[in-house]
Amino acid sequence: MKKSIFILLSLCLFGLSSCDWVSEPTPGVTQLTDYFVSGQACIYNVNANYVPLAWEFNNTYYSEWFIGDIMSDDALKGGQNTSDMSAAYELENFKSNADNEIAEEYYKAQYEGIARCNLSLNYIPPVRCDSDMNEALKQRLLGECYFLRAYYYFRLVRAFGGVPLTLGIENDDSKWARPRASVDSVYAQIISDLEEAEARLWNKSQTNGPEMGRATKGAAQAMLVKVYMYMHNYPKAKEWGGKFLTDQDAEYSLAADFASNFTLAGENNEESIFEIQYANEATSDFNPGNGATRGTFTTVLTRSRSTNMGDEGWGFNKPTHNLYDEYEEADSLRRDATIILLDSIHLGDQDTYLGTSYLNRKTGLYNADGTGYTYKNTHNTRGVLNNKQIRLADLYLLYAEACMETGDAGTATIYLNKVRDRAGLTNYPGYSFKVNGVEITSPTLQEAIRHERRMELAMEGHRWFDLCRWGVAYEVMTAYMALESDEAKAEMQPFKKGVHELLPIPNKQRQLNSLLGQNPGY
Repeated sequence: MKKSIFILLSLCLFGLSSCDWVSEPTPGVTQLTDYFVSGQACIYNVNANYVPLAWEFNNTYYSEWFIGDIMSDDALKGGQNTSDMSAAYELENFKSNADNEIAEEYYKAQYEGIARCNLSLNYIPPVRCDSDMNEALKQRLLGECYFLRAYYYFRLVRAFGGVPLTLGIENDDSKWARPRASVDSVYAQIISDLEEAEARLWNKSQTNGPEMGRATKGAAQAMLVKVYMYMHNYPKAKEWGGKFLTDQDAEYSLAADFASNFTLAGENNEESIFEIQYANEATSDFNPGNGATRGTFTTVLTRSRSTNMGDEGWGFNKPTHNLYDEYEEADSLRRDATIILLDSIHLGDQDTYLGTSYLNRKTGLYNADGTGYTYKNTHNTRGVLNNKQIRLADLYLLYAEACMETGDAGTATIYLNKVRDRAGLTNYPGYSFKVNGVEITSPTLQEAIRHERRMELAMEGHRWFDLCRWGVAYEVMTAYMALESDEAKAEMQPFKKGVHELLPIPNKQRQLNSLLGQNPGY
């Protein structure tokens, strides 16, 4: 009996030990836990979380200004003709469907960024501090991840409305299939992430030198202002705006020269709160696939098509006559730093699109006389100019708006006039301007702030999103389209209120996720 038990136990133990190899890791395969073992690995991992912000090309170009500028009254698509980039033509003329490639690629890129942040937030906390990462740095890295995840979700929610919330590691199809969260739920998550970020991040002055360009405490505070404005929670926006102005008083100031914000020398300057970083890349080519370059496509996409201008561009994102005409007569400094009037230098019709031949100076990097470029790209399809996402003038005007909405007209006027002072303009009240050719002789404070945002931030991708959050996209776009050139009007579809404020959820994403509902009207 005892012998039988011994033999049985022996067989069981042998069976268990002989099967250990089945559960052993496959030789040569690195596990995630094998990577997250040092501070340096954590730093590299967080660096990678910024990269999807810079992506602009996969199967098509999909820079955010295709939405923020050309869907608005600030810009026309441009390019060689209406057939050049059909997906952008659809956005421009409100003819998009759920197969629009720009919407598809933009949607995917944000979720790639979210997935990277989720990975970091899962694996970095248990990593022990070492000579490369002390506890303060570890907390800052986590703060960057929270900030970036909030930023990616912010880009999604204002373009598509409610989207699925994924906060963990989605490593199989069953985890990916989930319904859209409500807009309120997405914004709540963004707020939560930004508060986590604000508590951990460092001030801009602590991230100088090689650390420049990382998310900062000031960037998190500014984003909290912006997000609360989109939520129409004006008291909270004012509260965070006041905190930013107190905490960050020594960190930021308006650049003395408005135009310097859009030069290489002005990258990460005193006015910059957060910007997407680009670098020189001499070896890139037109290969499809995100991450093929560390440079920006925006420069070549928006430069003049004329061979007389040096580095030939493709002429996209063309400022409208409507935008040009709203600048006050005395506001030539900002107007001429934003828009190039090619008619004045007689380049023919190479840059004329649907009756418009203006170009965006902010991204084209032209010399002051409009005859050439400030620099020649190392590679003719890439640029190195950073993309300013948030700058102090934007924050001042958001804060002014929040104060106005909460009944504090005095403070609102102070911060509106700070922006006008830099432009050398008459303070509010005391001036007039034209909207759609109609003189506004005694603008209300709301009208003045909205006008100022358009003039100050034109061609920086803000206009469309401002119109939507103000709830005036239908009225503004309908009035604008009625005044466009006959050529432009012939291409336009009427704006559908309650539909065109959002992009369609891409069909390909709905095929992957059967629980993903569509926006109304698509």
